[in-house]
Amino acid sequence: MKAIVVEDSRLAREGLLRMLSEFEELEMVGSADHPDSALKLIREHRPDVLFLDIHMPGQSGFDLLDKLDYIPQVIFTTAYSEYAYRSFDYNPVDYLLKPVSSERLAAAVDKLTRRDQPLVALALEMSSKIFINDGDDCHLVSLNEIRYFESCKNHSRVFFDTHKPFIKKALSTVEARLPKSRFFRANRQYIVNLNEIRSIDESIGDGYNLTMSDGHSIEVSRRNAIELKKLLSF
Repeated sequence: MKAIVVEDSRLAREGLLRMLSEFEELEMVGSADHPDSALKLIREHRPDVLFLDIHMPGQSGFDLLDKLDYIPQVIFTTAYSEYAYRSFDYNPVDYLLKPVSSERLAAAVDKLTRRDQPLVALALEMSSKIFINDGDDCHLVSLNEIRYFESCKNHSRVFFDTHKPFIKKALSTVEARLPKSRFFRANRQYIVNLNEIRSIDESIGDGYNLTMSDGHSIEVSRRNAIELKKLLSF
């Protein structure tokens, strides 16, 4: 697994890199001392995991994650326990308090390795029903009833009827199980049910604007517009 360390303290960064070099399952492809330089590294290498400090000058580790077009696995390394609650929004592998011990680091890498071996899930059909837990309510929903899915960091939001609950799955995980002949990845943020599109209008840059059955407008990127033409052509 490709890994990057983001840590503003030189001593902490070098110490963590030294400990991580002991793990054969990790390929250290770089390190950064600030979110700006980290962003360049991440875009270049597309790492599988970040060992990420939270409290850094100017920007936080959370700010960095919010700028990414995908969310890698994250192991937070911080001296501040008060960020733990917010960290759950990013579904981290682990939350390590500094100074990081070799034992805690080994346990975190073990969690990472086990998480990186997902179970193979069967593809769904349009008639398939999925169970969605929405707080105190539960829904059994057919894929036919779903208008679209929206990405919300490491979670997704499902829109059907008058409901829009969250599910604890990344949009890419959801996409892998959907029938590609009926659900279309409009952009990084949305997957839409083609049967729920009410109109398609051209937009700037050779893309499209989709108007869904509930009136919501969703932009189709230029690259994805080509695929949409293929899906909807005779």
